[in-house]
Amino acid sequence: MAKLTEKPLFWTGMVVFVLVIFSIVGIFYYSVRCVNHFVVLDENVTAAWAQVENQYQRRADLINNLVNTVKGYAAHEQDTLEKVTKARQQVAQYTITSQDLNSPQALRNFEQAQQSLTEALSRMLLVVERYPDLKANQNFLALQSQLEGTENRIAVARQDYIQAVFALNSGLRQFPAGWIARNFGGIQSKASFSSAEQTAKVPEVQF
Repeated sequence: MAKLTEKPLFWTGMVVFVLVIFSIVGIFYYSVRCVNHFVVLDENVTAAWAQVENQYQRRADLINNLVNTVKGYAAHEQDTLEKVTKARQQVAQYTITSQDLNSPQALRNFEQAQQSLTEALSRMLLVVERYPDLKANQNFLALQSQLEGTENRIAVARQDYIQAVFALNSGLRQFPAGWIARNFGGIQSKASFSSAEQTAKVPEVQF
């Protein structure tokens, strides 16, 4: 009778053991998939930010050419031109790494520098109104058109970044996937643009 009792207990133990093993493997597999998924989301944020920086850099290069063109027609507007040049130099000092994207303050500093450049550029473009020959200059018109296109691309790149950050941050708030990604994958939430920064006025480039 004792042997008959031992057999069911043995098989019950084996079933429990197998279920435990399958559970551990299942949890491990699910955890790996969660981490890998959030790694992709994190990389999407980094890639989206790279596009934001590329478009801002393109704008900075265009502004440098604009300043040189305006200088040829309005050299005595030195104060306005110097403010644009100084604001452009300040922007160049801000380099946002993937780690910096974890810091709202770092992104805020970058945006403040960009906004200062936008305001200085707007003042310079107002000065252009006083120079009909400059407004009709083909080089200036080409730069003006490129600047307008770049401002549009900046807006698109910013929106793509905002969406990438939303996908990552909202996912990280979910349980258990977000908890696993944070604690075992080391994935952190990323900073996004504030509502005020999103609606920042772009420089007027139409005449």
